[in-house]
Amino acid sequence: METASRPTTEPAFRIATADDVPALVRLVESAYRGDESRAGWTTEADLLDGQRTDPEGVLAVITDGNSRLMIAERDGELLACCQLEHRGDHVYFGMFAVRPTAQGGGLGKLVMVEAERVARAEWDARAMHMTVIRQRDELIAWYERRGYRRTGQMSPFPYGDERFGVPQRDDLEFELLVKELKEPTEPKELAG
Repeated sequence: METASRPTTEPAFRIATADDVPALVRLVESAYRGDESRAGWTTEADLLDGQRTDPEGVLAVITDGNSRLMIAERDGELLACCQLEHRGDHVYFGMFAVRPTAQGGGLGKLVMVEAERVARAEWDARAMHMTVIRQRDELIAWYERRGYRRTGQMSPFPYGDERFGVPQRDDLEFELLVKELKEPTEPKELAG
C-alpha cells in the first residue's frame, strides 16, 4: 500500500449542502467499491460489489434535522466526509470516506477529531457510536487506536437490499463500536 504524503495545509471543514450530493456519492463509492477503491486501504471490494450509497441516501442525511454530513476540503477539493446523526445521548458516526489517494497521511484522524468536536459542541454528546463490518479487522484496529472499543453487539447485514451493496459472502454482519466523549481531543501524532 502506498501512503499519501502529509499535506502542508490543514483541511477546511464545512457542512454539506444538496449541491454536494453528486461529488459525495463519487467520493464514498471511490473509497469503498470497485478498482478505484484499491488505491487506498479502506476498500470493501473483496466483500461487496455494487453501490455503497446513492444520491437519495446522501440527500436524506443532508436534509435530516438530526444529522450533519461534514466535508473536509483543501483548496476547494473534496477529500473526505462523514455523517453525524444525533441519537439522544450519543452521536452515530457513519458514511466516513477519505479519497483513496489521500489515505494514509493523517487526514482520517483529523476528520474524526473534528467529528467528535462537533458532536460535543452541537449536541453535548457523551459518546460516539458506529457500526463496522466485523470482518474488517484492519479497519476496526484503526478505530481502536482512536479510542473506540468493540462491544460484541452485532447486527445483521441487510442481505437482499442492493442499496447497501451485493455481498460476496454469506457471513457479513456489523459490530457496534463505541467511544466515550469526555474532553476535547487533539491529534497528537499523525503517523499510522
